[in-house]
Amino acid sequence: MSVKTQVINLDPDPLAPYAISPAWRVGDLLFLSGQAAIDEQGQVVGIADFDAQLRQVFINIDRILQAAGSSRDKIIKVTIYLTDMENFAKIVQAREIYFNAPFPADTTLEVKALALPDLMVEIDVIATA
Repeated sequence: MSVKTQVINLDPDPLAPYAISPAWRVGDLLFLSGQAAIDEQGQVVGIADFDAQLRQVFINIDRILQAAGSSRDKIIKVTIYLTDMENFAKIVQAREIYFNAPFPADTTLEVKALALPDLMVEIDVIATA
């Protein structure tokens, strides 16, 4: 028995210059590429402003989920990458803003850097379709 797979496309796709698919649907699961504070034109949003970057990350997540016929309430797992763990308290607050109980499973870790030097946060998502 084979599982149906399908790439989720965006137009415009800010990840295209990096040869990255926005997401894949595998059966009833969605696997989103890590989302950072990059707008539809590929520009970094909120340089040196963690809150603005986090808002853009969720705008991007919502856009991909919508393109896949899903929504934020179907997220089951997030992995959050921070360039400064000092922002962890803001992540805890963001869980209350961007999610409802039951909350997604979560892994949060600090990394030395993200793909572009001005990025402060990246979130990858697994959701149901």
